[in-house]
Amino acid sequence: INVRLRGVPPLTVHGFHIHKSGDIITKGCQSAKGHFNPYGKTHAGPRKRDRHVGDLGNVWSDYHGNVRTSFFDHMVSLYGPDSVIGRSIVLHAERDDLGRGIGEYRTGSLATGNAGARLACCVIVH
Repeated sequence: INVRLRGVPPLTVHGFHIHKSGDIITKGCQSAKGHFNPYGKTHAGPRKRDRHVGDLGNVWSDYHGNVRTSFFDHMVSLYGPDSVIGRSIVLHAERDDLGRGIGEYRTGSLATGNAGARLACCVIVH
């Protein structure tokens, strides 16, 4: 997965997830629905085996507000019944807690990583 973003607030950390729907026209990023989760798992970090397929963790912006990173994810596929083609990818306003939230933050943590609002999104194409 190659990520190239511009215009992100400088020196910030943001949750980065694949969402279920590729409809980002109806209501912008809000139309993307929840994280892509075909196996009904709880939210976790990208290194965990039991997690949403769409849980990609966090990305970091540089001093100029650019995000440039590349990584491999063993659960993300471009082919087959769980393909991510046609789904959306969303940059969130806050850091993803990777499902480690405690106390009053636990419920949100296990659903979304408490990553906050949706700042930007796009549809995944082949």
